Amino acid sequence: MRKLLSALLASMILVAAVLYFSPAALLTGIRLLDLQLAGLSERQQEVAGLSIHYYEGGPREAETILLIHGFAANKDNWPRFARYLTDRYRVIAIDLPGFGESSKPDASYDVGSQVERLAAFIRALGIQRLHLVGNSMGGHIGALYAARYPSQVLSLALFANAGVTSPRPSELRQRLENGQANPLLVDSAEDFQRLLDFVFVEPPALPERVKGYLAERAVASSASNRRIFQQLVERYIPLEPELPKIQAPTLLLWGDRDRLLDVSSVEVMRPLLKKPSVVIMANCGHAPMVERPEETARHYLAFLANQH
Repeated sequence: MRKLLSALLASMILVAAVLYFSPAALLTGIRLLDLQLAGLSERQQEVAGLSIHYYEGGPREAETILLIHGFAANKDNWPRFARYLTDRYRVIAIDLPGFGESSKPDASYDVGSQVERLAAFIRALGIQRLHLVGNSMGGHIGALYAARYPSQVLSLALFANAGVTSPRPSELRQRLENGQANPLLVDSAEDFQRLLDFVFVEPPALPERVKGYLAERAVASSASNRRIFQQLVERYIPLEPELPKIQAPTLLLWGDRDRLLDVSSVEVMRPLLKKPSVVIMANCGHAPMVERPEETARHYLAFLANQH
C-alpha cells in the first residue's frame, strides 16, 4: 500500500512537471516515479575521498544484488528492471566514479581501477557476499571483480558485457577499425538520436523535451566520456584469461541485434566459465534491462532460482 501511495504521489508530481515545468523537472518527475515503483531511494557514501551516489531498496536483511551500468550511462538504467527484484532482494544500483552524480576525479577509469573502487564501495557498505549484474562496460567490471574476489560473489550476470574479442566483429568494432566516428560519443542532438538508434532496437519512449534535455547532458559529458573511452582502449584488460577464475554461476544474457558488442562473444565465454547459463533475447539491442526490463528481470530471476 505504501509503495502504491508513493507511486500515486510521484504520478501527480510527474503530471505537474509535464504541465508547468522545465524538461529538467519533467525528467525528475519521471525518475521519481520509476524510483517509487521500484521501491528505491537515493543514497550517498564517501569512499576513499570519493562521493559515490547510488540507489538502494528492498529488505536490508536479504541477499544483495549490485547493478553496474555501462559506459556513458548511470544508475538510472536500472530502476525499471529493479522493480521486479526489490520485493525479495536488497538491490543497489551504483553510479560508478566518473559517471552520473558520483565524483569525477582526474584519475584512471580503466576497468581494473574501477574494480578496486567498487571493492572499496562494497567494503564501506559492509557487504560480505553479493550477486553482481553488469551491462556492457559494467559487465566487464563485474566479471573482473568476480575473478579477483571469487569468494565474495554468489552469482554473476553479464548483460552484453565488454572485454571479449568476439568471433564475429560488431558494427561498433568495424566502425572504429575503419576510422569512423564513435557512435557512443555525443557532440550534438543529432548524435544523441543516432546513439539511441544504435543502442536499441526499439528506443524507450521519451517526451521530446526530455530527449532534448538528455541530449544536452550527453553533449556536456562528451569530453569526459572521450577521455574515459580512450583509457578503456589503451588500458584494456581482456577477460579471456580471467573467466576461468570465476567460481560463481554466471548468466550470459545478450540481445541478438546488439550492434555494439556482438552476440558471438557468448561462443568465447561459455567454454571458459565453470557454471554458465545463456539467454539470447530476440529482436533486442545492447541494453536489455532498459529496452525490455520485465522480460530481462524474468530471465534473471529464473537464473537465480536455479541456483538454490
